[in-house]
Amino acid sequence: MSLGPDEVRRIAWLARVAIREEDIPDYARNLSRILELVEQMNAADTEGVEPLAHPLELPQRMRPDEVTEEDRRERYQAIAPLVERGLYLVPRVIE
Repeated sequence: MSLGPDEVRRIAWLARVAIREEDIPDYARNLSRILELVEQMNAADTEGVEPLAHPLELPQRMRPDEVTEEDRRERYQAIAPLVERGLYLVPRVIE
């Protein structure tokens, strides 16, 4: 799949990326190569191949579920301007 200058401009606009006019041919070539690679990957026969979360089937190391930090909420909320029932109160920003 080959991208043209108009398509590159549209992609740049959608991504909110400013590109120089003289760089458009390079972007078109590079993006076209990426799309060709995706087409090659889509053409690979994956029938009967199970999806993997990770290429190596290793068990995850578990850590003990124990508290390692002290509760500092009272200390942090002591310097807050407004607190109610353990929650920080902030000005309303959405009407």
